[in-house]
Amino acid sequence: MAQTYLPTLKQLQYLVALKDHGHFGRAAEASFVTQSTLSAGLRELETLIGVVLVERTRRVVRFTPLGERIVDKARRVLREADELADLARAAGRPLSGEMRMSVIPTIAPFLLPRILPRLRRGYPDLKLFLREEPSGAACESLHTGRTDCVLLALPYACGDVETAPLFDDRLFVAFPEGEFEPDHKSVTASDIDETRLLLLEDGHCLKDHALAACNRPELRAEATMLGTSLHTMVQMVDNGLGVTMLPEMAIDAGILDHTHITARPLQADNPSRRIALVWRKASPRERDFRLLAEVLAQSAPAPA
Repeated sequence: MAQTYLPTLKQLQYLVALKDHGHFGRAAEASFVTQSTLSAGLRELETLIGVVLVERTRRVVRFTPLGERIVDKARRVLREADELADLARAAGRPLSGEMRMSVIPTIAPFLLPRILPRLRRGYPDLKLFLREEPSGAACESLHTGRTDCVLLALPYACGDVETAPLFDDRLFVAFPEGEFEPDHKSVTASDIDETRLLLLEDGHCLKDHALAACNRPELRAEATMLGTSLHTMVQMVDNGLGVTMLPEMAIDAGILDHTHITARPLQADNPSRRIALVWRKASPRERDFRLLAEVLAQSAPAPA
């Protein structure tokens, strides 16, 4: 019987890296090899399967239609290979070895400083690699195998995943001192002047959670969406440019320290977002993820 030569995992890793970075030098750097090593590996792969996968020019790296299809298949193969190693890790000590977690930007700077020391103390053999990215990119990373689990805020359509809700994170209205009556214990959606509302730019799910909580369709049309981060929003509010909405965990982490901003709970039917950990269905590391979720749930913010 004729011997069949199969692509190696390393060759597939080089191919995926080139697709992700669009540049031989950057792909080689991300793969921790020289550019000549990566180029040689890809040429060997093309010779092995007998087709051209990448059109090479001086300025552009362009994948052929077949190359695009093989990259997608390579991602799945590499993810399956990772899960083979996960099976072995899952049989050993809980929360050990490498784990890649994506965290959305409206959670990462406020929750991670509280949970990482606890994880280091309780699970010193866990090597947690973090990616901060918006919800859409984080869910894509999960399904393509670039990350193992995602810490995000619900509701959000992340695809076919397992979900472990952690805690509810209440929304607050943040405003310059004197914007509302000082005896206001909370702020209703009808109290908010739509021409003064500042929100995060598109791509941040907190914007959608805030608008959904208010249940005022005109806010979506009138609100000024300017901020690239919650810290930027706070600076604009502190300069009197408007009001915004902040999650309780950000306030609890001190985002309003040294400002002249007052924050009051949003009074609404659904005044909070739900923080959750999600992972791919049928992952061999489900036990690890559920244990991680238990640790994360202990980091719920204290009432502001």
